[in-house]
Amino acid sequence: MKKKNFSLVAVFMVSICGFSQNARIKIDLDRTVGEIDEKIYGNFVEHLGRCVYGGIYEEGSELADERGFRLDVLKAVKELKVTQMRYPGGNFVSNYHWKDGVGPKNERPPRMELAWARLETNRFGTNEFMEWAHEVGTEPYFAVNMGTGTIEEAQQWVEYCNVAEGPCYAELRKEHGYPEPWNIKYWSLGNEMDGFWQMGHLNAEDYAKKAREAAKLMKLTSPGIKLIAAGSSNYRPDADPNEWNVKILAELRDVVDYLALHMYVGNPNDDYYNYLSTPMVLEERTKIVKGLIAREMENADRGDRDPIYIAWDEYNSWYRARDGEYMTGERALEERYNLEDALVIAGFLNAFIRNADIVKIANMAQMVNVIAPIFTSEDDMFIQTIYYPLQMFARNAHGTSLDVFVDCETYKTEEFFVGLGESTTQHDAVPYLDVSASYNNDEIIINVVNRHKDEAIATDIISQSGDFDGEISIVEVNGLNIKATNDFGKTEVKSEKKKPVMAKGNVLTYNFPAHSFTQLIAKLK
Repeated sequence: MKKKNFSLVAVFMVSICGFSQNARIKIDLDRTVGEIDEKIYGNFVEHLGRCVYGGIYEEGSELADERGFRLDVLKAVKELKVTQMRYPGGNFVSNYHWKDGVGPKNERPPRMELAWARLETNRFGTNEFMEWAHEVGTEPYFAVNMGTGTIEEAQQWVEYCNVAEGPCYAELRKEHGYPEPWNIKYWSLGNEMDGFWQMGHLNAEDYAKKAREAAKLMKLTSPGIKLIAAGSSNYRPDADPNEWNVKILAELRDVVDYLALHMYVGNPNDDYYNYLSTPMVLEERTKIVKGLIAREMENADRGDRDPIYIAWDEYNSWYRARDGEYMTGERALEERYNLEDALVIAGFLNAFIRNADIVKIANMAQMVNVIAPIFTSEDDMFIQTIYYPLQMFARNAHGTSLDVFVDCETYKTEEFFVGLGESTTQHDAVPYLDVSASYNNDEIIINVVNRHKDEAIATDIISQSGDFDGEISIVEVNGLNIKATNDFGKTEVKSEKKKPVMAKGNVLTYNFPAHSFTQLIAKLK
């Protein structure tokens, strides 16, 4: 049994729980982190592989409506409760010129798509996406081309989307059949501009200059928009992501509203316990950037605007379809997910909730087929394992994030690569129970990943703010083993509603099954 090491911060919660005595989760309504922003339940549509064409949009398909929208996908996206959708990239956006994707479809120019080596027909563009987003019920979040694009082009796109009438591009939108402006609020100033792989890659100084001038023109056109700067995405051993973030924050602290961070993880060496610890790395990076932001806010001149927040606008597990033939073309990045991937995604979502004071946007990449929770063929669709924790959090985990105390057994990882091409990490104390909690309308929502591969963990959930009152709702994501997966006509992993339990007093004891994600919803007196 490992030594005691207590902490009130959930990610570093370590312990003694084990099998001779119960683990403990303590809930105190006076210990709050911040309000959970619903935009952390966002997703991402990029012109990449079959995300758009053959995913959300398939002209001529029997499964699509007259607009070309796949109805089976539309239904699955609606049920996922996606709050915000990033578009159109990603690496794609750094050579995308939005004017190619508006106007009569048969007059739009096909282009070489250089980021992912495919032909872009441009039959799906700004207005098609906005129709689809309105149908889904999600808020749009556009990225402008800061690679091969100009600041004038960015301004003109904002004018096309957000200005009611008068200037050239507002009138052009009306000519295209859209008399009312789309009023898109969230705009990112490029994508991964610190990455050498990005078309039009810039160093920090040059990016900050271009982003500042683009922001100026965009805000003069539509003053109410919110702007997201490209933060660090390059965590390779020869890069310094924090140096990039420091420079961007120093230059843009009075201009932007969010700093975007990206992270992909994987399990190429098939080490379950290393892999399940990767959300801790995201949380460590979050806390570092939070400190950098706090330092810059001391000297910022933002008037009555909010401080800068973090947007984790790309995150996911991605490692199987990440080289050779799996990286480019029409079938690029078609990852198939298993149970352990779903547990990692639940861990990411727990981390966002535990850092609700600073993380206000998160967009899992991507929506359909491309490292995605939804997978299609020409005549069918199935739901991947990672869909279920996303859905459960988006439906229920709202309100005020609570600073949870957790006391349970831990494990140690070896040194390993977080993602392909990234630097290594190592953890001395990874808690078997990964926990977040929130309080909303007299309900406590508790989200628990049991990382233990083989053992259930009996746990006392202790309320320090009143007694549990009545029936406890329980939903679990699990499978026969950690490699359980879904496919066309086969569902081995899903969310399953368990038999409710009755609770009296301030202690609820629950046995969290091995390799599981469980969400409990309870009322307090």
